[in-house]
Amino acid sequence: MTLIDTHVHVNFDRFEADFEQVRDRWRAAGVSHLVHSCVHPREFSRTQAIAAQVPEMSLAVGLHPLDAQDWTDELGQEITRLAQAETRVVAIGETGLDFFKADNRPEQYAALRGQLDIAEALDLPVIIHCRDAAGALVEQLQEFRDRGGQPRGVMHCWAGTPAETQAFLDLGFYISFSGIVTFKNAQTLQASAQLVPDDRLLIETDCPFLAPVPKRGKRNEPAFVRYVAETLAQLRGVSFDDLAEQTRHNAIACFGLSPV
Repeated sequence: MTLIDTHVHVNFDRFEADFEQVRDRWRAAGVSHLVHSCVHPREFSRTQAIAAQVPEMSLAVGLHPLDAQDWTDELGQEITRLAQAETRVVAIGETGLDFFKADNRPEQYAALRGQLDIAEALDLPVIIHCRDAAGALVEQLQEFRDRGGQPRGVMHCWAGTPAETQAFLDLGFYISFSGIVTFKNAQTLQASAQLVPDDRLLIETDCPFLAPVPKRGKRNEPAFVRYVAETLAQLRGVSFDDLAEQTRHNAIACFGLSPV
């Protein structure tokens, strides 16, 4: 049994003092691979340095919607260059829309569209962040399709309703659940987790944020993805081993990973 954590941020300072122990714990927990997402191209060199020490880590590079004010054509060119130059890059992102913390919609739309174009040109999936913006995001993705694009990728750290979940499934996206699905008051999200087809399900920690029950309130880390998998197995009425194998297979398919 192995697990793949499809979204981590272990480049954050909160891991600096004990990174080797964090790495040892995820390996002991059966985490065989991780996808490390970037929120800004300026952090990519640090992420590369970490990945150089961790053979089981793949990378994504992109601009988070809360940094959308930094988007320029030149920044898009930089993301493209980094993605082409680093063989570990398996996705563009994280990109997306966030209307919970910001309302600069034109800037966020421009950054999202630019990164969708990059992903299409490089034949890579996108990692999408969506908060209080599901309707607008569906519209943006549909418009991209109407222009001839073929957006594909994952809705990361998903927290949406069943109806919103179905909309992104209909667009062909994978749905990735984080520690939020383990929270006692997350009944709507748990209903979404029961809706997702077996072949579209992914798991993640989004560490250091959103530690799952029973680690809620602590710094999250990749080893804790096991608790997400356990909760999803219970919700979906399957064994932990089957859930682990299915999500491993899906992560390999979504990101084009070598079998692990």
